[in-house]
Parts: sequence; structure tokens; C-alpha cells
Amino acid sequence: MKVIRRALLPLSLIYLLAVNPVSAQSFKNEFGFKSDNDSYLMQGSDRYYTNGLFINFRHALDQTGLPEKLEKKTYEIAIGQKMYNPYSGDAPDPAKQDRPFAGYLYAEGGLNWFYKNERILKTSVQVGVTGPASLAEKGQELLHKTVGFYELKGWDYQIKEEMQLNLSAQYTQLLHRFKDQAADFSFEGYANVGTTFSGAGAGILFRAGRINQLFNAAYTNALIGNQSKTKNLVKSELFFYAKPQLNFVAYDATIQGSMFNNNSPVTFGVKPVVFAQQLGFNYSSQRFTFDFGMIFKTKEVKSTARAHQYGSISIFYRFD
Repeated sequence: MKVIRRALLPLSLIYLLAVNPVSAQSFKNEFGFKSDNDSYLMQGSDRYYTNGLFINFRHALDQTGLPEKLEKKTYEIAIGQKMYNPYSGDAPDPAKQDRPFAGYLYAEGGLNWFYKNERILKTSVQVGVTGPASLAEKGQELLHKTVGFYELKGWDYQIKEEMQLNLSAQYTQLLHRFKDQAADFSFEGYANVGTTFSGAGAGILFRAGRINQLFNAAYTNALIGNQSKTKNLVKSELFFYAKPQLNFVAYDATIQGSMFNNNSPVTFGVKPVVFAQQLGFNYSSQRFTFDFGMIFKTKEVKSTARAHQYGSISIFYRFD
């Protein structure tokens, strides 16, 4: 009997860890990158929002001094670059371009509040530049040479250079989590005001699998902590997610050119309503996150441009 009890003890411990909340070790800092590209979907297209690269650093503030209702507070800094093409990067005739060549390079700072009732408020400010100073043309040339893609033609007609300032706020709220804690629904809304992007949107996020609370979740970039208050539901996350979202576009400088002095050679009007569907898969351990997502959007430009889609890959590492 003693032998049997000793044999069952490890199995019992594994069971308890699997079904009960666990106090996973948390790290204060997170560093990583996100890459967007339409080639990730292997459809052979190179159009519209064709590439994005973002490098992020996040830090969790000491949670012991926070108000009772506030679970954690983090700040983040980032640099990012977005590239846009017409139907192809080889589009030398401006009369046939269905979207402007455009680039946007920026630095960003943000503050994030995560509440115990699983509401989240994120705010950020971006300072950047469009036009040749965004280095989008040089970045795309380097990318195409590195992987052996075709020669680019048409960047002479990109939108003009201009400094940019953008403010953003995002709100997330848990709507319902099922009793088995293996799936939930949340509301997400955002608003942007600035010289590059202005608009708002709202959607419903669905997660299914091994998931944590929103204030301890990889999807909300909340896996870092500093003297954490609340135990995680699971030690590592593994889940599928989907988010349909309706977007209202007031201004997009990468399509319409400068808000104040539009002398760009090729510009178009924007579609005021754009529907987006995001589908993805996420795995996160205590230290690492890997996320792959697919984004499908309806038409964004008042031209012959079509709907488009692209893939997104994120990798993050957490440390003290």
C-alpha cells in the first residue's frame, strides 16, 4: 500500500496543478517584436499594407502600492515601421496605382491599467514621420534583395514627408467566461486621434483553450508582473482566438496624404467603414510568447483596390 501511495503522489500533484489556479513566477520586463506581412499567408500577393515591423519593451510597476481595484500597471515603449504599396511594389505608372506608396516610422510610449474586474485601459502617444524619412522604400528594397523578390518601381510617387503625432486609447472588458474557464468573450474598443490615423472601432474577442484572466493574459500583453496580487488560472497559455471588429475611419494619411498641405502625387479617399476579422493561435510559457494571427479586411480605399489580408507573427521574452 505504501508503494501504491508513493506512486500516486506525483500523479495527484500533477492533477492539482492542472485543475487549480497556479502561482506562476512572474517577470517584470518583456522584450520582443511583431512582424506583419501579406506573404505569411502564402497567397503570392504584395499589396496594400504589405509589411510592418515593431519592437517593444514593457515593464510592470510595483503592484503592492496600487489601489485595491487595480491589479497591475505597466508602461511600454516601442518603435515601429509600416509599409504600403499599390497592387504591387512594381507599379511605376501612377495612373494605374490603386493606393499610394507610403511609409510610416514612429516611436511610441504607452501606459496600461489592468483592473481586478478584468477591465483594461491602454493609452499611447506616437511621434513619427511619413514620406522618404520613414525609410520604407529602403526597408522594402533591402527585404526584396534579401529574399530574392522582384525589383521595386513606383516609390518616386510616395506620399510626401511630414512629421506625425497620434494619440490612442483602447478599452477592454470581460463579458463572460464559461464555468470550465476554458473560453471567454470580451469587448474591445479603441479610438485614434492624430495626423496619421483618426477613427474608432469596436469588436468582440473570443478565446478558447488554456487561458488566463485578462490581467494575466498573453493576448493583452499582461504576463509580466511585479509583486503579483492574483494567481494565474493556468501556468502556460495555449489558445485559439477570433475577433470580428467594425472600424470607422475618419482619416488615414497613408491613403489621403497630408492633413494640412496635401501635395502628394497620388492620393485617394478612404472607405469610412471597414470590417476586419482576426483569427489566431497563441502559446505562452512563463518566459516566452509565440503568436500567429491572420487579419482579413474589407476594402479601405475609394479606388479599384480590393479587400486584402495579411499575417502577423509575434515573439516575446520575459525577464527580470
